[in-house]
Amino acid sequence: MRRRLIDHLRKFARATRGATALEFAIIGTPFLVLFFGIIELGLVFMVSITLQNATDAAARKIRTGQFQTGGAVTKNDFKTQVCNYMTWLQSSCSANLTVDVQTFTNFTNQSNTGARDASTFNPANTCFATGVAGDIVLVRTYYQWTIFTPLLNAALVNMGSGSGKRLINAAASFRNEPYSTANATGAAC
Repeated sequence: MRRRLIDHLRKFARATRGATALEFAIIGTPFLVLFFGIIELGLVFMVSITLQNATDAAARKIRTGQFQTGGAVTKNDFKTQVCNYMTWLQSSCSANLTVDVQTFTNFTNQSNTGARDASTFNPANTCFATGVAGDIVLVRTYYQWTIFTPLLNAALVNMGSGSGKRLINAAASFRNEPYSTANATGAAC
């Protein structure tokens, strides 16, 4: 009986049928996790770069006074400006984007605003004050990106463990250029 068992074990050890499938199962799972992780991380970086470029382009309109003197000067109008520059994300942009625009008397006061904690982020606690000519302005935008790869939630999600979202932000700080303030509005928060 014992000899039979040893013979079966030797025969099993020499068998090569199905070895490829077994090797693929062992190697394939970590490979696919790594592959999708690279794609997910690449998308997060791409959203971040797109958001920063859109923020810079839209903030330039505030800096030059073009936004304040253009007639439409609400928070939603500025949000639309940012979304217009985020072409590949435009369909979901308005639902996931939050803008925060504040004015300051000097650049030192900006450092007191600090970064927002993504896990307690509340879009209702944002401000919209574009200022007038000569004002110092801080423009911050926040985009809520949904993480698609479930295994990366622990590493990439920063808006709470059950949300499945990452808060991506961009900022631009500048002094408004001198422009005619006849038609300008620079509401305060």
